[in-house]
Amino acid sequence: MSRSARIGLVGGSGVYDLAAIEELAEEVLDTPFGRPSDSYFTGTLRGVPVAFLSRHGRGHRLSPTEINYRANICGFKMLGCDALLSASACGSLREEFEPRHAVIPDQFIDRTRHRADTFFEGGLVGHASLADPVCPALSMALEEGAQRGGLTVRRGGTYVCMEGPQFSTRAESQLYRSWGADIIGMTNLTEARLAREAEICYASLALVTDYDCWREATEDVTVETILTVLADNAAAARRSLAETVARVDPARRCGCREAMRFGMITDRAAMSPAARKRLGPIVGRYL
Repeated sequence: MSRSARIGLVGGSGVYDLAAIEELAEEVLDTPFGRPSDSYFTGTLRGVPVAFLSRHGRGHRLSPTEINYRANICGFKMLGCDALLSASACGSLREEFEPRHAVIPDQFIDRTRHRADTFFEGGLVGHASLADPVCPALSMALEEGAQRGGLTVRRGGTYVCMEGPQFSTRAESQLYRSWGADIIGMTNLTEARLAREAEICYASLALVTDYDCWREATEDVTVETILTVLADNAAAARRSLAETVARVDPARRCGCREAMRFGMITDRAAMSPAARKRLGPIVGRYL
């Protein structure tokens, strides 16, 4: 895989500064799965082709449930991305993961209920392995980039992906801790699922903003707390992603980019033209 393959960046304007991207261009896409959250901004970062998308849309207009994750991931694929770096806020379920630290999760627990989270439906069945749901090569690059960016970071941990937009009840927070989970958020697992189906390497920089509501010694999570901590960490997060982009090996051997080679089980003769067209941007090379 040549360096010409783009690296996707998904986050929010508070986490990523578009001013760092050279030759910046705005691209509006329509996908077979609808419109993405916003325009994509393409260009180069540290000499590497990139594409940036605000997952909640500019002005944070979309709740975690309202995000069209399928369109977002499909758009990155249509723009030639073979890797996707995510940055987002998360709550801590462990004493050692303090606010203003970062975690690069390698496992997820799904607690979502109301969102589309697969490309394979409507006449074309496919199964992707999610035993290891993030790319190990990309995670290693992200860890090094975060360290260089000035963040206190831990690679490895289990992320509970809740539906939202409400935060956890105290009982839920304690339950997740009893499961051995480490952090909690509302977006990353859905992105990881779809990135795997789209054969895009995925890794996430989860920025700890609070202790959820399990820790009696601290105040319960509030939007004000989250925004304050994110603002404090914004510069370090931007540096971390820029450092990571420069460290992503285009020749990495991880298996993510061939995840669906043997995953589709629908008989080719039974695939409708509509299904083939819809899945073309995702797995067209197998159809």
